[in-house]
Amino acid sequence: MANPAPSPALLAGFDAGQTHTRCRLADRHSGASLAEGQGPGVSHLAAAAGRERFAAALRQSLAAARQALPAERRQQPLAAAAVGASGIEAGSAVQQQGRELAAAALGLPEERLLVTGDERTALRGAFPAAAGIVVISGTGTIAVGRDGRGREHRCGGWGWLLDGAGSAMDIGRDGLALSLRMADGREPVSGLGDALWQALGIDPRDPQAPQRIKALVVEPGFGAAGFARLAPVVDQLAQQGDARAGAILAQNAEALAAMVAAVAAALDLRDPPVCALGGALLHLGELRRPFAALLARRLGIHALVSPEADACQGALQLAADCLLGSAHGALGA
Repeated sequence: MANPAPSPALLAGFDAGQTHTRCRLADRHSGASLAEGQGPGVSHLAAAAGRERFAAALRQSLAAARQALPAERRQQPLAAAAVGASGIEAGSAVQQQGRELAAAALGLPEERLLVTGDERTALRGAFPAAAGIVVISGTGTIAVGRDGRGREHRCGGWGWLLDGAGSAMDIGRDGLALSLRMADGREPVSGLGDALWQALGIDPRDPQAPQRIKALVVEPGFGAAGFARLAPVVDQLAQQGDARAGAILAQNAEALAAMVAAVAAALDLRDPPVCALGGALLHLGELRRPFAALLARRLGIHALVSPEADACQGALQLAADCLLGSAHGALGA
């Protein structure tokens, strides 16, 4: 007599960013996390090879998470999954494309699968049941909040070519643009130019350095991440007292505070808890400090809160919702 097929006892939650994708597996019944694995990052589905990268990121991170499971559970099928991915807009055609790709990659019917923006899984992880606002500043930036009735509102995050204010990308680009204005005589020269150009591997003494920078930033592999890598240099200069580096960070802190204020106003939230996430807000002190000060002065928010859980855990909660039939309606899926 043939052995019965293993029961679908696993939930999968994915946090798919531009640099890497995490998959966390949990027990369907208890919700306990069991294992985690990593795969490559994703890009917008409309970008070159975007669909292929998305599917590969899910498959490879799931395979890595399965390999980390106890041996007796590695072959258990998925009961449901949720994917929070960079560039997925709730209710959009791109979301439907992502759902179709994920269904094929994970072997799940679409009704047991949710694909949404990674800011939504971060919000669910940070505030599983309560009202609150998450603002994320990494390579890109976005803010999203939820009120006590489940209404959600997002602000920002329209792509680095249109709307990167508050992000590491904008900080790095603004610093590099300032260095070129210094080089051609529009601004007084400071150590900012040398520091940024050296970070790019360009000799500041080279007479052709500005032309080399102009060519570098349009190379296919540079993009938003290339600018973002310069943000820590700008932050370090600001810490050392460079006023113009400090001004760049202050301007970007203003942009982040404006996003939080817009979300709070749209949801009629008074003194909401705010969770700051993303590499720029977590690691650039000269961005985080003025951002927190602006929230206190303008919105009466005197302390940033820590997330209750991370985006992978938020995705797992949304995957569990799929089994209850509630996630698709709640997130415009």
